[in-house]
Amino acid sequence: MPATIPLLLAVALVGLCIGSFLNVVIHRMPKMLERGWREQCAELAGKPPGEEPVFNLWVPRSRCPACGHAIRATDNVPIVSYLRLRGRCAECKAPISVRYPLVEALTGVLSVCAVLRFGATPAALAACVLVWTLIALTFIDFDTQLLPDNLTLPLLWTGLLANTLGAVPSVSLRDAVIGAIAGYLALWTVYWLFKLIRGKEGMGYGDFKLLAALGAWLGWQLLPVIVLLSSVVGAAIGMTLIVFKGRDHSVPMAFGPFLAIAGAIALFFGPTLVKTFFP
Repeated sequence: MPATIPLLLAVALVGLCIGSFLNVVIHRMPKMLERGWREQCAELAGKPPGEEPVFNLWVPRSRCPACGHAIRATDNVPIVSYLRLRGRCAECKAPISVRYPLVEALTGVLSVCAVLRFGATPAALAACVLVWTLIALTFIDFDTQLLPDNLTLPLLWTGLLANTLGAVPSVSLRDAVIGAIAGYLALWTVYWLFKLIRGKEGMGYGDFKLLAALGAWLGWQLLPVIVLLSSVVGAAIGMTLIVFKGRDHSVPMAFGPFLAIAGAIALFFGPTLVKTFFP
């Protein structure tokens, strides 16, 4: 079914709303993980659990980090509220990071791209789920150098489920299973080789799981393309940060965002890339 203008507008609106929710996930999930780790440490140490207020993706309401003012629904409309408030808190006028509307816009644009690429089909919905999760993982890893199992493992299983249901064009369930296994083992092998040679870790286990998830979604055939693209993207961004931002080249960079970007590119242009790089 071809995408119509009303459909694309509806998809863009949904994408913007999903992007607003992804901002919550990006901000809160690392804090939720830290709280869980503290509770586990206290339990192992035999200490009584601390009485902390409920904190998850839904509770409490979003607040301004500067003044604690609860954000009203009218001030939480994707992009529109940011523009109307001129990028400042409605109460204390503290600046709001431009990243919030950028995440919303990116989610809306990629959602529309998914429908344009795959039409009004289950494949487009599957592509949106993949892209939305990759956006959350990208910014979480960029901020914290963490790729939460809460996202990577469900992404892997939903990839296998999507291919079981035939929702991903040109990828069989066999290709998806091999892709999940090969994706994990590829970076697992690199990790141990690097550690044996250099005596330190070169990446985290979350990277293995993310590449395994991408293999489960896109099949083993695209794994070489994803690894190649992630290396190119990583080198380009790393050099840009060193040249223009003065970043110390000895400071480690999260590899997850580069894998996620490469995975999104492979999602939209996979067959063309395979023919280009591996004719």
